[in-house]
Amino acid sequence: MPAPIRTAVLGYGVSGRVFHAPLIAADPQYSLDAVVTGDPGRAARAAGQHPGARVVASGDELFALVDAGELELDLVVLGTPPGTHFAQAGAAIERGLHVVVDKPFVPTAAQGEELVRRAAAAGVVLTVFQNRRWDADFLTLRKLVEAGALGDVRTFESRFEWWMPEGFGSWKDEAPVAEAGGILHDLGAHLVDQALQLFGPVRAVHAEAARHGDPGVSDADQDTFVSLLHESGVRSRLWMNGLAAQVGPRFHVLGSEAAYTKWGLDGQEPALDAGTAPTDPGYGVEPEDRWGVLGAGEDLAPVPAERGDYPAFYRRLAACLRQDGPVPVDPADAVEVLRVIERVHGLN
Repeated sequence: MPAPIRTAVLGYGVSGRVFHAPLIAADPQYSLDAVVTGDPGRAARAAGQHPGARVVASGDELFALVDAGELELDLVVLGTPPGTHFAQAGAAIERGLHVVVDKPFVPTAAQGEELVRRAAAAGVVLTVFQNRRWDADFLTLRKLVEAGALGDVRTFESRFEWWMPEGFGSWKDEAPVAEAGGILHDLGAHLVDQALQLFGPVRAVHAEAARHGDPGVSDADQDTFVSLLHESGVRSRLWMNGLAAQVGPRFHVLGSEAAYTKWGLDGQEPALDAGTAPTDPGYGVEPEDRWGVLGAGEDLAPVPAERGDYPAFYRRLAACLRQDGPVPVDPADAVEVLRVIERVHGLN
């Protein structure tokens, strides 16, 4: 085995703790060498969960250690609030480090384009963590669409909804749109990305965005609907709402020959949050009572779910870094998602 890819994770909230650190720690192609968090409780948790990693209080301190030769790294993973991503990714690129940036990438498409340019000039790999491309339900739907099981797809309905009237309890409740705050930047970045992956570029955008809390706290949206008309002719209708007392189906996809309906969210995030290792035999396996159904009228049949596979992101990244394979997510895709988000905010 070649030497592991030496990695630092910046941020140890949900992103760093639940997604990045466990996936990196479970993959023998990587070593988790540093975790950055300024929160004492999170620092103690990181030290306990990843005793081989050096816990550092800030990104500035991390890069100072790199500059001093006290910490050798190959890869920096940004699980920090998106308003900090442009500066932090730029600092990593300047030092010749490869970078993974959590979605939605950065607050603006222009910033994303600039980071892509800088990374290319520096000869480093830059990619965006769009883990929802490896949700069990999305992998299943993609397989059905590519196989023509629905005929010609006409409408694609996709939802991330739940009941959280108390809010996220984090920066997400107060960050302004200018710092990539709001549910469209957060969950919408996943939904728009999935729609573009399935049905291609967008011709027209319609949207409704609302904030139900105190508008003096932030201008960030809490309840948003987006309708995209793709150049392929498919209409994507996307809902994102953390204040939904009852939720709609995760997917409802209508085609010329059949439809596919799926309820409930992918189970990988709660499994990782509960401490399930990505290497566990049951990881990513969706139980039969959560499978979606395919058919028309009363002629419906459950569709066995593909296995969810968030670890695929880091497997593909390792192949990219070591074997010159493609990046797991092209940052240009994330820039295109940001362009759609900017069009939505320009309408409201």
